[in-house]
Amino acid sequence: MAKTHVNVGVIGCGNISSIYLQAPQKFNILNIVACADIDMDRARAQAEKYNVPRVCTVEELLADPEIDVVLNLTIPKVHAEISRAAIKAGKSVYSEKPLGIERDEARLLLEEAEASQLRVGCAPDTFLGGGLQTCIRLIDEGAIGTPVAATAFMVGHGPESWHPNPDFFYQIGAGPMFDMGPYYLTALISMLGPVRRVTGSTRISFPERIITSQPLHGTRITVTTPTHVAGLLDFESGPVVTIITSFDVWSHKLPCIEIYGSEGTLSVPDPNTFNGPVYLRRAGETEWSEVPLTHGYTENSRGIGLADMAHAMRSGRQHRANGKLAYHVLDIMQAIHDSSTEGKHIDLNSMCDRPAPLTPGLHTWEDDQVQ
Repeated sequence: MAKTHVNVGVIGCGNISSIYLQAPQKFNILNIVACADIDMDRARAQAEKYNVPRVCTVEELLADPEIDVVLNLTIPKVHAEISRAAIKAGKSVYSEKPLGIERDEARLLLEEAEASQLRVGCAPDTFLGGGLQTCIRLIDEGAIGTPVAATAFMVGHGPESWHPNPDFFYQIGAGPMFDMGPYYLTALISMLGPVRRVTGSTRISFPERIITSQPLHGTRITVTTPTHVAGLLDFESGPVVTIITSFDVWSHKLPCIEIYGSEGTLSVPDPNTFNGPVYLRRAGETEWSEVPLTHGYTENSRGIGLADMAHAMRSGRQHRANGKLAYHVLDIMQAIHDSSTEGKHIDLNSMCDRPAPLTPGLHTWEDDQVQ
């Protein structure tokens, strides 16, 4: 009898792992059977807390024939390395964002997966939540007419005041664009489709940061990656989008994302969340209207992209948080930085399909009803 679930092995048991280790409670197709980490004590602690039956080394996990998918929750600079190791071991892989920190390593990962007929998935999956899916439906139904432009802002003053080990946020492969940009870019692509050309400007505003969180309070960080990143994105479907990500801003009153159409404006919720609110103001109206959410999964549902991939593996369809989408996001982020360095527009070589929208309503996902 065919398995009704997909066996998952987790590599990387840091902060983000907790929400993923709870995913099987929401998505019954997922069965987490093992976890591994370079810090075995950390792996054991998470396994005990979330009832994962086996703790092992990375090598042991990759060699386990019962594991179908590796959930890669390592630090960004080794995402592609660990994901490629999973593919070489004959396992599909779902990774935290970004897919990699360089185009070449990410491209090689996708080529090896395709040659082995294995799946590559990648966070973020917040675009599958009720807030963004409601926005996608409104755009598709013509609520704002034809989208012509958009703005996206993720600005603050960095994670050194709250993260227990924030050094990596200020190194190559991170910074505000690689850390938070995937949420915003994936949301924009899910609403507007792929990007064809990019222009950008970047800077390191403060070459040194001081950690004010515990346990490393007072430790100095040397910054090696841009901390203020501004981009202009020309979308294949026509809209021109402004995006700014920054760790250099103390305070602001900027929206997260707004989509400007020929017949109105859509105010999009924080793309790092699954909920609303969603606001709409059509041409000629004097007030914003809050739009009731049309889709489920409005609470923290990280792991929905992995569950969607698991169902897609069973049915043969394309999964939504897929490798081509993640590679396109990586290409955009790299191109913004390249444009700043080279002083010119960058025409993108990558392309992806806009992910298929979910059907409205609450889903159980157990019958793969969303095709």
